[in-house]
Amino acid sequence: MTTIFPVLKQPLEGETYSGDSKDDLSPTASFTEQKPPLGIPVENGGGGLWGRFRKSHVNPDSIATQPSVFDDPLTCEIYRPPPQYENAHKFDPDARWTWREEKILVRKIDWRVMLWAGIMFFALDLDRNNISQANTDNFLTDLSMTTNDYNLGNSLFRIAFLIAELPSQLVSKRVGPDVWIPFQMVVWSVVALCQFWLSGRSSFLLTRFLLGFLQGGFIPDVVLYLSYFYTKTELPIRLGFFWVSNYIAVIVSAFLATGILKLDGVGGRAGWRYLFLIEGAGTLGVGICSFFLLPPGPTQTKAWFRPKGWFTEREEVILVNRILRDDPSKSDMHNRQGLSVRAIWKALRDWRMWPLYILGLTHMIPVGPPQNYLTLSLRNLGFSTTHSNLLTIPSSVLGLLMLLFCVYLSEIINSRVFATIILQLWALPLLIALYTFNAQTSQWVYYAVVTLITGFPYVHPIQVGWASRNSYSVRTRTVSASVYNMFVQVRCISSCVFYELSDISYLSIDKHGNRALIGICSMNIALYVGTYFFYKYINKRRDRIWSSWSKEQQQDYLETTKDEGNQRLDFRFAY
Repeated sequence: MTTIFPVLKQPLEGETYSGDSKDDLSPTASFTEQKPPLGIPVENGGGGLWGRFRKSHVNPDSIATQPSVFDDPLTCEIYRPPPQYENAHKFDPDARWTWREEKILVRKIDWRVMLWAGIMFFALDLDRNNISQANTDNFLTDLSMTTNDYNLGNSLFRIAFLIAELPSQLVSKRVGPDVWIPFQMVVWSVVALCQFWLSGRSSFLLTRFLLGFLQGGFIPDVVLYLSYFYTKTELPIRLGFFWVSNYIAVIVSAFLATGILKLDGVGGRAGWRYLFLIEGAGTLGVGICSFFLLPPGPTQTKAWFRPKGWFTEREEVILVNRILRDDPSKSDMHNRQGLSVRAIWKALRDWRMWPLYILGLTHMIPVGPPQNYLTLSLRNLGFSTTHSNLLTIPSSVLGLLMLLFCVYLSEIINSRVFATIILQLWALPLLIALYTFNAQTSQWVYYAVVTLITGFPYVHPIQVGWASRNSYSVRTRTVSASVYNMFVQVRCISSCVFYELSDISYLSIDKHGNRALIGICSMNIALYVGTYFFYKYINKRRDRIWSSWSKEQQQDYLETTKDEGNQRLDFRFAY
C-alpha cells in the first residue's frame, strides 16, 4: 500500500549526529549498508504514523532521514528534481537531519501554514453556512420564499461550486495558490456581506450562485498548497485538523448567531441581515491578511514585509528533502506551471482513481439530508430560534471528536478503507431507527437520534488525502483533487432533494426519503469493500510482475519507462 523504492542505505535507529552545520553534521556511527533488491516497500512492517511514532521516540537526536530512491546513485539521477522546480536549489541527496530538528520544523510549519489554512476555512464556513442560522430568524418569510425556493438556492450554490472546482484549480496552478486563494476570499466576502440587502427570491438565488462559484476551488487549492509542506503521512492528519475548523465554525457561528440575531429591528432591519453583513466583513479581513500570510512555497517565504523569511537555510534544506524523499513526484512541476488540455484529459481518464470519485459521490448521502435540515426541523419541533441554534452544538462537538479519531485511526492502522467505512456502519442503525419514528415520537428522542446522525464520523478529509496519495504526480493530483470535490458537490446537490418539508413537521415522517437513505448506506458498504479488493488486486498484480524481473530489468524499467504517476509499476496504491 505504498510507493516502492529501492532501499540501499538504512541508518541505525540509535545513531546520532553531531555538529552545527550540514557540512560537519556527520553520524557518530556509520551507516549500516543494506542491499535488498530494488523494489522493497519503504513502509512495510512499520510505516505510517505508528512507525514514525516509534522511531521518533527512540532518541530525539537519532537520524530522521528516511530511506528513498535518492540513496542509490543510479535512481537518484532518475528522480533528481528538474532545474525548473522552484526548490531544486535546496535539493541535497546527502542531507541528513535528526528527529529533534524535524519535529521542531514540522511544528513551525503547523503554526505558520496550517493554522492560517484553518482560519481561512473557518471564514469560508461562516459565509457558506450562515444561511442555516438565518433560516431560524424568519428568513424565508421576510423574503416571501418557500422551502422549495430554499432548496433551489442550495442546489444553485452546489452547482456553481461544482462548476468552479476544476477551472479554479487550473488558475491556481498557473498563478499560484498564494495569490489565487486570497483573491477568491476577498471577492466572495464582498458578495457575502452584500446579502444584507437581499430583497427577494431573485437576489437570493443570484447571491447563492455567486458564492458557490467564487468559493468552489478553495478547498482543492488549499489541499494542493498544503502538499508543498507536508509528507503523505502527515497530510491526512493535517487535513483532519483543517476540517476541524469546519466544526469550530459551526459551534462558534451558533453562538455568534445567537447574539447577532438579537439585533433584529435595529434600524428597521431583520437580524439575519446583520448576520450576513458582520460575518462577511470578517471574512473580508481574513482575505486581505491572506495576501501577506501565504508564501509561494517552502523556499519562497522571504518578502519585502518579511525580509528574513520563516525558515533558516538549514530548515529549508530539511523541508525540501524530507518532502522529496517521501514523494519524488512533487518535483514534477513548478508551482507557477499550468496544465495543458492533454494533461487534464489524461488525468480524467485515469480509471484507477474512479473508485475514489464514486465514494466521493455517495459516502455522505446517508447523513446529508438530516444535517442540511437540522435547524429547520428543530424549529418545526417547536424549539425557539435561540434553542434551535444552540441545540446544533452537541452534534458538532461529537462530529469533531469522531473526525479526529478517524484520521488518526487511518494512519495508525495504515488503512483508508477500514477508517472510512466507519461512517456507513455508524449511520445505518441510526437511519433504521429514524425510519421507525412517527408523529407521536417524543421530540427529545427524535433530537437524540438526529444529533447522533449529524455527529457522524466525518471521513471526507481521509478520502481527500487518499485521492492525493493515489494520484502520485502533481499533474494528476491537481486534477484529481478538483474532480473528487466535484463528485462531492454532486452529492451535496442530491442531498437537497431527499426530503420534501412543505407538509411535514419533522424529517422522520418522510418514510420514502429515509428508506432511500438506508438503501444508499447499504450500497456504500459494498462499495468500500469493492474498493479495498480493487486496489489490493492491482498491487498484488504489480508485485508479481516486479518480483519476476531481475534486478537489471527493474533498473532498466526505472531508467526507460514512459509510465507516469500511478501507472508506474513501482507504485503501490493506498487502500
